[in-house]
Amino acid sequence: MDQLSKDRLIIRLDEVESTNLHLKKIAREVHPAEGSLVIADYQTAGRGQMGTSWFSSKGENLLFSLLIYPQHVVAAEQFIISRIAALAVKNTLDQFANDIRIKWPNDIYWQDKKICGMLIENDVQGQQIENSVIGFGINVNEQSFPSDLPNPISLRQITGMVHDREYLLDTFMREFFLLYRDFEQGNIEGIEDEYMFDLYRVNDYYWYEDANGKFQAMIEDVLPSGHLLLRTLDSREVRKYAFKEVTFVN
Repeated sequence: MDQLSKDRLIIRLDEVESTNLHLKKIAREVHPAEGSLVIADYQTAGRGQMGTSWFSSKGENLLFSLLIYPQHVVAAEQFIISRIAALAVKNTLDQFANDIRIKWPNDIYWQDKKICGMLIENDVQGQQIENSVIGFGINVNEQSFPSDLPNPISLRQITGMVHDREYLLDTFMREFFLLYRDFEQGNIEGIEDEYMFDLYRVNDYYWYEDANGKFQAMIEDVLPSGHLLLRTLDSREVRKYAFKEVTFVN
């Protein structure tokens, strides 16, 4: 944290359409320092991956976006940013609860329930990542969720305690930039190994479903591109999937 510029922006809003949209607009206009943040108590159009929405009651959870300028990350291997972001959230929540895992590609789970989602939007110039805006929705003090949501959980529901959102954010920033500095020093393999170790449903066979139906498989690997490799139980075939091409079956 002490390596972050004192000129970085920290913008706090009561309400905003989307912290990612707000920070992307600022990034285009003034090119703020790395580590700049937009934090909101409420989003009117919070977004998840592939156009999904994100539910959060006003003032209960952590909704924020972070700006970084990753050096020498080629577009085809941009998943390293996702690994760092997911590990930073996991390492933060590990300090308050057990059984925190990363569900590929970057959802954060407690047991079989989702406690955090994120949306990573990279600005690509040629073959390189120019900047990355990483949006986080962490369920902190939410007490109840709409019944039509499949499997949400909050830190308060897990621990039975109300948590200080600012303390959680400070903890996250420390964890994120510890990993990010490791990455800048070339420790990509260590980050990849830690990500694989912390994956949800790793090291055993589980049910999945793709366009051809349900099947049992084990996670074989996650490629630098972010593609998931699954080894099927029946034929031992290794299948490669992009996000949304395969689902986890409970």
